[in-house]
Amino acid sequence: MAADFVFDEELAELHDEALRWWRRGYEAQAQGQVAEAIDLYTHSLEIHPTAEAFTFRGWAYSFQGDLDNAIAECHRAIATDPDYGNPYNDIGAYLIQQENYYDAIPWLKKAFDARRYEAPFYPRFNLGRVYEHLGDVMQAMRLYKEAYDLNNDYKQALQAFRRLQQKLN
Repeated sequence: MAADFVFDEELAELHDEALRWWRRGYEAQAQGQVAEAIDLYTHSLEIHPTAEAFTFRGWAYSFQGDLDNAIAECHRAIATDPDYGNPYNDIGAYLIQQENYYDAIPWLKKAFDARRYEAPFYPRFNLGRVYEHLGDVMQAMRLYKEAYDLNNDYKQALQAFRRLQQKLN
């Protein structure tokens, strides 16, 4: 019993240390230091793999235009924690960038149901973009409205909804 407690405590310490390196990576990325951010995320992953570090390293790769590596990192994130919503949305967003609209749909829908996701309005907005591109204006409008209803500060969704609404009038 005591050995389990020590193991859990050690694991928690590794997780905390990895989180500190992940935060440093995020700060570097926010300052435009993408290569440094990748190194910091990698160090975080070497300490203790987390879905966050894989996802954000993928995001950094996307800043470098390396969408294939970005998608691969999201798959690693999902394997690490399937409840974490960000990598599902990110895969969908990267597929949109690659103009693989139909392939993006199931990934974005998976993000809707993720148990651990603080920004569920993003996949709805992104799926709205897909349907708008595919010519399904009503479905796009519904999704833009859902995104805005989930986050009234997300004006981009409201603007997209109103833009399509004006096209219909």
